[in-house]
Amino acid sequence: MDLRNLFEQVTAEPLRAVEGIFESIAEQVSGRASTLRDGTEHDPVELPRDLAAHSDVQTEWWYYTGHAVTDAGREFGFELVFFKRRTDLDKFSIVPLRLLGNPFYFAHFAISDVESQSFRYDHKKSSNGVLDEPAAASESHYYLRLGDWSVRESGGMHILRATLKDGTIFEASLKPAKPVVLNGENGVSFKDAGEASRYFAYTRMEMEGDITLGGKTEHFGGSAWMDREFGTWQPTENQNGWDWFSIQLDNGCELMCYHLRNSKDETSPYSSGTFVDENGNVTKLRNEDFTIEPTDHWTSPNTNATYPAAWAIKVPKLELDLRVAPIFRDQELDTRGTTMIVYWEGACRVRGTAAGNSVKGKAYAELVGYDRSHESPNLAFFLFGNPRDIIPNIGFN
Repeated sequence: MDLRNLFEQVTAEPLRAVEGIFESIAEQVSGRASTLRDGTEHDPVELPRDLAAHSDVQTEWWYYTGHAVTDAGREFGFELVFFKRRTDLDKFSIVPLRLLGNPFYFAHFAISDVESQSFRYDHKKSSNGVLDEPAAASESHYYLRLGDWSVRESGGMHILRATLKDGTIFEASLKPAKPVVLNGENGVSFKDAGEASRYFAYTRMEMEGDITLGGKTEHFGGSAWMDREFGTWQPTENQNGWDWFSIQLDNGCELMCYHLRNSKDETSPYSSGTFVDENGNVTKLRNEDFTIEPTDHWTSPNTNATYPAAWAIKVPKLELDLRVAPIFRDQELDTRGTTMIVYWEGACRVRGTAAGNSVKGKAYAELVGYDRSHESPNLAFFLFGNPRDIIPNIGFN
């Protein structure tokens, strides 16, 4: 027997004992962990009920991205997302996360300023502990809050508010311009065999609002996209990361598509997409119906992660041939102090052809899994935040 095997055998039993102690403490403090599965995981989406939060799912999010222009001609993109996470099944090594809170609420907010080529973001978390900002996600109607960030529905409008530490205030009203789109089958989107989320989207929302920058408030208009996803799916070898795109074309059509990457960095057969024509008619796309090919790359100076930085996206059966490129490259978010990942999410421009006609548009791309720091989560980062977070964000030029 070699020394390594001997060491593993000697230490395994004490570790199991300590793990059992932590689990017993967690049961006393937070209750017994739930499997979060009750047989309804693949039920169809039910609206308007599923716009509100759920008590019985592990992960859910409400995701907004959009493109705006102020009355003075200033162009910017934004991302605002709220997450709710049941922590019954989560651990830091042998420590059950529900000892720290259950559920946890998270939110990310970012502004991509075209004029100054600057990207600024913030992220928050709360389990409604003594030192936390108050957080809520209503299960009876659409209302989310984390500190002074919020989303709610009023009269069919989605009302958004978020801020940055430098005094930036973003407030917007979004009105769906097309019917809601149920992704997958009746809103059930499979990520692997037996593993699915419920997933729907508002692919084009008319937007107006006010943004305060450097003490000056400007009115803006634009277009937004909203994704809603929830469920209790478990990561598998077919979910090692993803490249996701929401594209709004100037011919009135929208395209959502994503490639899931498996543990061999190959495209998973569970990748899929949805195309919406100018009249709101929906075409479901399977993995073999489209291609996403990186045509450039960028390496982050902050994390050294290398991301695709431009793409060719083709849907032959719809005669779509598109080129997507970021408005600028550095739109990376380090959220290890909240959702424990580093990812790239940014505003992009689109050009290409649709049925042989020239077309332009705008998009958002989300790139997850190129930085692998989440495979060794840092408890200190989660509890106290990334040390870089204490450095004030640079304001708009």
